[in-house]
Amino acid sequence: MKDFNFSLRTKLALVALVLLALPWAGYNYVREMERFLLEGQEQALLATARAVATALHDRPKLMRAPPPRDTDVRREAEEELRRLAAERGEPPDEGSGPALIIDREESAGRSETEEIAEILKGVERTTSRIWVVTRDLRVLALAGSLRREGGESEGTFTRRVLGWLIPRPNEDFDDAIADDALATGREIAGALQGRPGFRLRNTPDGRAVVISAAHPIWNGDEVAGAVVVEESTNPILSVRSQALERLLVLTLAAFAVAAAVLIWFATRISARIRRLRDEAETAIDAHGRLARPHSRLLTAQDAGDEIGDLSRSFSAMLGKLSQHHAYLESLASRLSHELRTPIAVVRSSLENLKLAPADARVYIDRAEEGLKRLGTILTRMSEATRLEQGLASVERERFDLAAVVSGSVEGYRLAYPAQAFELELRQARAFVQGSPDLAAQLLDKLVANAVDFSRAGEPVRVALRVADGLAELGVENRGPLLPEAMRGKLFESMVSVRGERSRDGKSAEPHLGLGLYVARLIAEFHGGSVRAENLASGGGVAVTATFRLA
Repeated sequence: MKDFNFSLRTKLALVALVLLALPWAGYNYVREMERFLLEGQEQALLATARAVATALHDRPKLMRAPPPRDTDVRREAEEELRRLAAERGEPPDEGSGPALIIDREESAGRSETEEIAEILKGVERTTSRIWVVTRDLRVLALAGSLRREGGESEGTFTRRVLGWLIPRPNEDFDDAIADDALATGREIAGALQGRPGFRLRNTPDGRAVVISAAHPIWNGDEVAGAVVVEESTNPILSVRSQALERLLVLTLAAFAVAAAVLIWFATRISARIRRLRDEAETAIDAHGRLARPHSRLLTAQDAGDEIGDLSRSFSAMLGKLSQHHAYLESLASRLSHELRTPIAVVRSSLENLKLAPADARVYIDRAEEGLKRLGTILTRMSEATRLEQGLASVERERFDLAAVVSGSVEGYRLAYPAQAFELELRQARAFVQGSPDLAAQLLDKLVANAVDFSRAGEPVRVALRVADGLAELGVENRGPLLPEAMRGKLFESMVSVRGERSRDGKSAEPHLGLGLYVARLIAEFHGGSVRAENLASGGGVAVTATFRLA
């Protein structure tokens, strides 16, 4: 799929094809409606046949058909009637009168036939044709027509176009009764056996479909004949065509509106994404530097959607890059500052050795001190890296953090004789999973930091307490407060707020800002974290490290 790169608008257009399910569902609904209407039409025709048959029940005289004359004479008379109707410009209508020509001289059965015609005329409908058939398949009477009066006009141009797509039923069809209609009609055969029935058949020219329903006429317990009512399905087909036309028009309109909305929406989203892309590309120059300090994308910054989230993520990333650039820039100056002093000591000592060999021991001591400071700097620079690499291979064990803290504080009293320490253990035991050596190293970093910033004569307070499944190890000192700007950066690598000289005025040990960074790594290794904050009294700083209890 890598060779096919679709734009956002193309993808939304493809998604819009799901809307095709709507016309498909509408079409199935129309077909289902057509089926229900056909069933209703069948029931209506059967009800009409039942009503006519009810009027003819138990009237044997009405069902006696006169004997037919010669078939050729009857057919010639029918053709003559059709010819005369054609000369007058009237369409042939087989349903306008009896299907058989009754001989005028056979007056014995004429009154019965006329009575049947009167009964049919009372229930005749313009779109139905009704037959009365005897048991020996002779038509006693026929009334009505299958054609509807007045054909549909061409209509507007839209109607003509829709007519090409959805053809409408045509009333110009042959509604003549086929010669074998009586002999082959299963609904008539079933009615003559006493069972009402239905049948769908095509007209002789195949242009329309006819529904016929037959109901038996009873004479006592015997079937004397059948009433056949038939009607074309054109009214239902017209309703179906109109419904499909409306469905087509509504579908096209819905697709047009949906396409316009989707194109507008996709264009708007694409424009916002392009602006965000352009702004992100210009945020960093060709040399990899941020084009603007503390760069922040403005596109969709306040938007509540996913593009707004992306813009804010880019802004946060650029902010971190800005901090990293500032850290790298300060790293060079910090290293330069820390390395300049020992290098100067070594250089001056070597120069003095050349000029005054008698005092060589003093200068050698100074050179060794400078080299020691350089070694310390290099050791501390690699300390964090070694720790990060070594944490993955450290074996975890269950140990008592309270015992580690207690023993470490006793050692601090010996290591810092001029500094007072206070220890508060609220729990006698606090078991955690990790490394006791690393935990002691973390405490060493926090205490060394507290001792450096502690005010003369003020004790460093170490406290351990357990709460909410965590062991909290806190180190407090009285002294200068933590600058607000450093609160979020204090535990990053190469960040320090120390001065150049210690409390006693001697040259301070080189500090690269790695102590608290190492403390953070150890706390995270034990499933906790580390934080620094000013005391509520405003007299100093408290650093707290958390450990997850075993």
